[in-house]
Amino acid sequence: MSLEKNLEKHGALQTNSVNIKTADQIRNDNDGRHNIVMTVILILGSLTILFPLYMTVIIALKSPSEMTNDISGALSFPSKFSFENFSEAMRVTNFWHSLGNSVIITGASIILSLFIHSMAGYAIGRSMSRRKGFKFAYFYIVSGMFVPFAILMMPLVKETAIMGVDNMIGVVILYVVFYMPMNVMLYSGYLKNVPVAMEEAADIDGASAWKTYWTIIFPMMKPMHATVAVLTALGTWNDVMTPLVIISGSEQTTLPLAQLNFQTQFGTNYNLAFASYLLALIPILIFYIICQKQIIGGISNGAVKG
Repeated sequence: MSLEKNLEKHGALQTNSVNIKTADQIRNDNDGRHNIVMTVILILGSLTILFPLYMTVIIALKSPSEMTNDISGALSFPSKFSFENFSEAMRVTNFWHSLGNSVIITGASIILSLFIHSMAGYAIGRSMSRRKGFKFAYFYIVSGMFVPFAILMMPLVKETAIMGVDNMIGVVILYVVFYMPMNVMLYSGYLKNVPVAMEEAADIDGASAWKTYWTIIFPMMKPMHATVAVLTALGTWNDVMTPLVIISGSEQTTLPLAQLNFQTQFGTNYNLAFASYLLALIPILIFYIICQKQIIGGISNGAVKG
């Protein structure tokens, strides 16, 4: 009887031990619930992007007669794809001319930003820990991110007109100035992951600061160049206000400025407008896909500090 009782007690202990969760099991359960919450958040976030994109594509492919004022008319699938909206949108916006102006302004802004802002970020980032003047310059430049464009708009219109740069050149100069705070902050932060030992070795070999920067530092910041290029391109490509107040009324019209033709005092032609938006999306999307690999590489290089 004592042996049977001992076996029953031992079995009871084993049964009870099964119900006791270990720390690893509790951690796994918490991770599972956390993953579910994150999955729901990601799905909702994806819907906020995919739903407007769906509406843009659907409305662009509809004929004007299919557009109604109710929700079903806007969300319903078109009975027949109307590709004439794209050709008409290209005609109304003078697409190739406006596209060329946008490419010139965006490309020039990117190139100048990469050279000027990377040099400024390098000079400030490497010196701000040793000299207070560079630290003050860093905060002074970065503080420009908090100045609203509405405050600068009227003085800039007056100054560009007086200086004779109320044209595409003036718009490019303004973009280089506008994106300098953000880009200098990005370059200065990225330089913390670039070891100073390489510059010291180049200095021992007799290389000047100028040669060290262009042969060693500038190529090493290639992932950050891609990030800066994408952010600058997105801002300049989609901007309406700067070209509107500087070059409005001239033949140097950009794509966002030309798309204002779809909005009149009598209403908006949504079919042509959305078709034009999709056409304007293609070039910047291709540019992002090209730079995407470098951006991912920049995140990886920044996470592993050598």
